[in-house]
Amino acid sequence: MIKKQLTIWALCLSLFLTHMPEALAAVLPGTGKLTYETAFAGSDTPLSGGEARQQSFTIMDYWNVEQVTVHLRFQISQITEEQQSSITLSLNGSPFYSFRPSLKNNGEQTVSVAAPKGFLKEGSNTLGIQGNVKTSMGDNGLCNIGDKIGDWLHLYNTSSVAVTYTPTALTGGISDFSGRFSGMDNVRNNQSLMTVPRNASGPELESATYALSGFAKNNTVSGKTIPLLPYREDTVKGKSAVVLVAMYDNVPDSLKQLLSTSEDLGTHALIQLVNKDSRPTLVVTSRDESLLVKAGRLLSNRQLMSQLASDVKVVDLATEVSGPAAALNSEIAFTENGDKLSGAGHQVQTYYVSLPSNRSIADSGKISLDFSYAQNLDFDRSLVTVSINDTPIGSKKLSRELANGDSLNLAVPQSLNISGSFSVAVAFDLEMVNAVCTPNTELMPWAFIGSGSQLHLNTKDRTELLFNNYPYPFLRDEIYNHVAVVLPQEMDDYTYQTLGHVFNLLGQYAGGNTGDIHYYRDDISPEHLKNNNIIAVGSYENNRVIRDNNDKLYFRYSKDGKTFLSNEKMSIEEQYGSGIGILQLLESPYESGRGFLAVTAVNAEDIYLASKLIATEENKWKVYGDSVVTDKDGDISAYRFKTVTGAAEDSVVSQILDRGDVLGFVAAVMLAVLLAALSLLLLLRKHKKKRGDQRET
Repeated sequence: MIKKQLTIWALCLSLFLTHMPEALAAVLPGTGKLTYETAFAGSDTPLSGGEARQQSFTIMDYWNVEQVTVHLRFQISQITEEQQSSITLSLNGSPFYSFRPSLKNNGEQTVSVAAPKGFLKEGSNTLGIQGNVKTSMGDNGLCNIGDKIGDWLHLYNTSSVAVTYTPTALTGGISDFSGRFSGMDNVRNNQSLMTVPRNASGPELESATYALSGFAKNNTVSGKTIPLLPYREDTVKGKSAVVLVAMYDNVPDSLKQLLSTSEDLGTHALIQLVNKDSRPTLVVTSRDESLLVKAGRLLSNRQLMSQLASDVKVVDLATEVSGPAAALNSEIAFTENGDKLSGAGHQVQTYYVSLPSNRSIADSGKISLDFSYAQNLDFDRSLVTVSINDTPIGSKKLSRELANGDSLNLAVPQSLNISGSFSVAVAFDLEMVNAVCTPNTELMPWAFIGSGSQLHLNTKDRTELLFNNYPYPFLRDEIYNHVAVVLPQEMDDYTYQTLGHVFNLLGQYAGGNTGDIHYYRDDISPEHLKNNNIIAVGSYENNRVIRDNNDKLYFRYSKDGKTFLSNEKMSIEEQYGSGIGILQLLESPYESGRGFLAVTAVNAEDIYLASKLIATEENKWKVYGDSVVTDKDGDISAYRFKTVTGAAEDSVVSQILDRGDVLGFVAAVMLAVLLAALSLLLLLRKHKKKRGDQRET
């Protein structure tokens, strides 16, 4: 019986490990060592001929790495010439393992290889997979000519890189704790927790929200969030890193006795790391509400947090905590020192351009590319192509005469309708003369993208109240934009987790800590909600702001608030309507031009489920229009109720106002015209006066 149970348990564990997405952090039994596994990003990758694939993975600075294992799962062409084909693995550009793929099992196979630790570095590492697959084309007496169509290698995204490590001791103070709190292994394993007291006050929630935003910005794990919950023994049990934000009177006695009492907490805020050897906890506290909020802003400043090497930081009125404002540069350099691409065939260099999600590219953007390349190319077949988000916008044929200094200027098409961050890819097709039997080498040929290459960018706000433009209006130019959060009088764990979801994603987009967020209970006066973008969390029953504005919602509650009613977009059965969660984004009923987001459902659990749609970038793509409905089965339906006004082009005046250079030119022209008109007026007056004098004589 016991053996049968163990077999079933092993089968369940096997299924769990097989279907774990993206990355897996696990403890190796009996060793105390941990393993973090990063699955290959994206979809399965087909490689032809000698094409390469790169996969990045991260080594945290607090990991003592024991071993790195590469697990490759792939399939090769069934007509592969085994003795002439090879696959080579490299780590950070250094090859470390080559092997010949097998045709057994229809060419599908799994290979596990240990990578040398000496090639690793802290931070981002790059694994390269170079497939050199050749097919049998018959013996022509000279060389084996490849077949581009038949020379394929299919790399499955179930391939992974597994890092076995032990965490080092926590010795670096607050900065060390901060890195671990948002570290990918702790986030993936749900070991990090942001906490506040039970039934937290507005200042406590405001401070915790700023802190959570900063930690969320450092979270690199796709699809995972840092939860927010009340501080209780059952919520913090088993956690590796905890942050508590609380007024001093609300700090549990077990933590209060560990805090430094040398400072007057009526005039100071205290940030202190305690329990370093058991359950590391960062306590943020004060007796003054404004100083507690200021301490939360400090935690959201990543630069300052990285500089706090001690266990204690005291904040007072003179402490500077504001981070630099996000800069929207109109001139963006692609590379600081230039980038070299080597090897024959198709070579690509990709650059990522970061923009606030509510800004889009306006007209007159331009890409200026400076580059050079080898002179031994087949210039009849070699060219460079520039793409934005995988859409080609222009190409140029390479020439021998310009090999030592070529350039390409391209306009950025406004029709691409790009908003938020995007990628620019520069692809060289470096074809060689009589290259049929030329050996493959990574050093020949080459192309070089110069440091003078840049993007001239003009942007404009996307201000329509749609989830397509979210997180606008709650963030504007990466700063919190007059956010007012309205909560029920009583909050359960689902409500705290909902807040955590909302501000994990907003924190990912936030670029500074100088905006403002305020928390209110639902009995707040409408006067306090003016000039604010409102996030209302709750139900018809427990949130008066939602109840008072039920007639303005796209999905309205029934008179008793027990279910949602059908509308022109969706028929809703009474029982079904009582178990769905809805996101609704509309204009604020308290002031025109502001936004109102209702995260609402009849039950708290369904509110929590709805909030998951705006918790991570991974889920955000499912949300569009101005209303989204989800249920416990995972069915998601998005609707647009606002009238479609069409993509009318900006007026000439608005385009001029968006362009500083054009605005200056227009001002100069208008000044010149004004001076010319003034000169003409003076001449006319002089001439008229002269004629009058002649008549008098």
